[in-house]
Amino acid sequence: MSPWDEWDQLVRPPARAGRAAALMSAVAVLAAGCGGGSGSGGTSGGALADGKTFTMAYASDPGALDPAKTVMSTAIGLNRYLYDPLIHLDAKGQPVAGLAEKWEATTRKATFTLREGVTCSDGSPLTASDVAADIDYIGDPKNKSPLAGVQIQPGTTAKADDGTRTVTLTSGSPDAFLLRNAGSVPIACGKGIEDRSVLAEGGKGSGTGMFTLREAVAGDHYTLTRRKDYTWGPTTAKKGLPDKVTIRIVTNETTAANLLLSGELNAATVTGSEQKRLAAQKLFHADAASPLGELYFNQAATRPGADDGVRRALVQALSLSDVGKVITGGTGKPARGMVTEEPRACTGDSVTGNLPGHDLAAAKSALDKAGWKQGSGGSRTKDGKKLTIALLYGTQGGPSMAAGAELIQKAWQSLGAEVTLKAADSPGLNSALFGSGNWDVSMGPISLSVPTQLVPFMSGPTPPKGVNFSAVDNPAYENLVQKASAQVGTAGCAQWLQAEKALVKDLDVVPYYNSLTPVFGKGARFTVSQGSVVPSSIRMYAN
Repeated sequence: MSPWDEWDQLVRPPARAGRAAALMSAVAVLAAGCGGGSGSGGTSGGALADGKTFTMAYASDPGALDPAKTVMSTAIGLNRYLYDPLIHLDAKGQPVAGLAEKWEATTRKATFTLREGVTCSDGSPLTASDVAADIDYIGDPKNKSPLAGVQIQPGTTAKADDGTRTVTLTSGSPDAFLLRNAGSVPIACGKGIEDRSVLAEGGKGSGTGMFTLREAVAGDHYTLTRRKDYTWGPTTAKKGLPDKVTIRIVTNETTAANLLLSGELNAATVTGSEQKRLAAQKLFHADAASPLGELYFNQAATRPGADDGVRRALVQALSLSDVGKVITGGTGKPARGMVTEEPRACTGDSVTGNLPGHDLAAAKSALDKAGWKQGSGGSRTKDGKKLTIALLYGTQGGPSMAAGAELIQKAWQSLGAEVTLKAADSPGLNSALFGSGNWDVSMGPISLSVPTQLVPFMSGPTPPKGVNFSAVDNPAYENLVQKASAQVGTAGCAQWLQAEKALVKDLDVVPYYNSLTPVFGKGARFTVSQGSVVPSSIRMYAN
């Protein structure tokens, strides 16, 4: 859902305050940046080569591409080629120039001065009014942008001075990371400002990024071409940059690995067992830590997860380390917090000691106390209703996610629950979590770069009015969020850590395993940050 980068990666005041955050391998909001995963392994394959096409596999179709209306990690990854942010982040998390050359910010106001000479992909100049329109659209609650509360607080407004190329925004509520959040908004311009259907189809003539979309065949491929007039990115070196980028939709990880080895792909993200085969070939890879093992319970009134006793029982029935090893193919490590995207603004461990351990007997006892009695046939019922659980997982995680879902299913069946597995691609996850609500437990992780991005997913209105997809109501969390939000940047990290602990202790979120996800490359090198390839970092090599 990043969820969403994706799972913003995606603030504030407590009760129904900032809505923000990131989302899920399927839904993740990514703050654009230069820093990120390190690259290693493999050979360059020769000298840098111009005029080539960089071909990368995506495990799921990105769907609609309007950058202000998606938190799908695949869409965010593709949009990174098409739209630039106002600032980038270096490897230490410090802001560097993007579309803006100067900036300043508090928790309430931010001012950006645009570079001279930036143009839309139709050749028209980027104006401060364009940027203000982007900010205003997200900030206006009537537009129901999923980035509201993630990167821009609801009620935020922006004023433009085209003469001085200056945009000043006033946040609708305090945002501790206002510079980082607002500065990472993908900026569209031109026709797309007035007609958002243009942006949904790839922003023809309305991009500010290094590439433009030339062809889109949903479910199959997307073809992009590099702009020759692009001069404002994080690097000015052009040798080896691809002239074209092709995104191929390859849903099977083994197929993607085979295509990579054959040279038909230049890059593919591999999360499962195929990592070992590719590593054995000594291919180049850029790695990034990302959340993979997370559980969310639907706490709507009619769902089993609304009872904290049921949530606790379901978690106690699991050996989370075993599930984590399965879904990461043995390459991951236990989670220590919700924010995994580097560079992290706050560090700390909110998980250790706050999740219940594996104890099947205690799990059965908890269900008994919650009124779910086990009958002679083994099934549990309460008030004549069976304990049924719809477990939702993303297919974009590869076969290892299916195996992990089956392991969870068996554990919960041993408790007497009837468990149905529901596989979904990224758009399907988005539809279930933010649309139909027809799920009980989700395995879709949320990708975060700052703690404020979690707030709208863990507080405030539920869909369709908000993005609190689990219907969480945690007063302790909201109170700590309010205190942390009043402080600028890292000054509030201690409160953010305590707020996260409040969620974990109540099992409003169960972060248990992270994946060190490699993006393998052949015939190309690149860096990865905030969960996706940095377009300006791609370099092609001669065969």
